[in-house]
Amino acid sequence: MSDTEKIIKLDQFLKLVGAVGTGGEAKILVQSGEVSVNGEAETRRGRKLANGDVVFVFGKNYEVVL
Repeated sequence: MSDTEKIIKLDQFLKLVGAVGTGGEAKILVQSGEVSVNGEAETRRGRKLANGDVVFVFGKNYEVVL
């Protein structure tokens, strides 16, 4: 699988980095507008993230590294 094919959904990423404990928490957090991706608010929990994307939540930046 090439680097361009490696993706993770936003809700899965939030669980992976420990920002939330469950998919339900991720859904509520994202839909409330509390999460941004690459500097823009993101309300789709299924947003596909790739290497190098930056997710901002709870005052912290998390870089996607797959």
